[in-house]
Amino acid sequence: MTTVLRLDDVTVRYGGTTALAGVDLEVGPGERVALVGASGAGKSTLLALANGTVPPTAGTVRVHGADPAALSGRDRRRLLARVGTVHQSLELVGRLRVVHNVNAGRLADWSSARAAWSLVRPRGLPEVLAALDRVGLADRAFERTERLSGGQRQRVALARLLVQQPDLVLADEPASALDPVLADRALTLLGEPARTRGGALVAALHDPGLVRRHCDRVVGLAGGRVVLDAPVAALSAADLAELYGAAS
Repeated sequence: MTTVLRLDDVTVRYGGTTALAGVDLEVGPGERVALVGASGAGKSTLLALANGTVPPTAGTVRVHGADPAALSGRDRRRLLARVGTVHQSLELVGRLRVVHNVNAGRLADWSSARAAWSLVRPRGLPEVLAALDRVGLADRAFERTERLSGGQRQRVALARLLVQQPDLVLADEPASALDPVLADRALTLLGEPARTRGGALVAALHDPGLVRRHCDRVVGLAGGRVVLDAPVAALSAADLAELYGAAS
């Protein structure tokens, strides 16, 4: 099967700052990869490369075998519709009701007119309610998103991704505002494409317990470089604790 995500000798510079330097990474179908590293190590930049929001300064990025930077128009939208991202900032519109933020997961497949009409009369309501039910928020569908707690907003972002149904899931600290039970539930849902339909999960995580329970592989970043790439099963609890200690 085609590699889900591949980075070949990728460097990203922001002005005089190098965020990633000569990174090689390949993520195959079914893999669940944890990104580990200190703030500024390059985790968010790597995720942004994968979802096409940041182009490489050097090297190549391939998502499902295609280079997002080489595509435009409909072809680029079709490719990136297969990529779902849960950002640290969540990218929600607070003044909109929850149902509309969840429906944003469909925007790549909708025309502008259809998206605008859905703000008046929400489309696909059964699917939205089903996704919200899976994250425990079915009763909040018509509440303004800004009235929710941080953990509830994080679950709205997760429901948006469930409605999108991407093959490649990218998550930047997706459980940071959740209690342990909800965090486990969130990582289970995020890993579904990898477990059930040959997709993949790449998630920046700070909780070693979540890594051990929900990921197959750990990629450690430091100074914009990959310093570790190993199966989770090959790392003991002490190894993970040391890795996180070094990354903090």
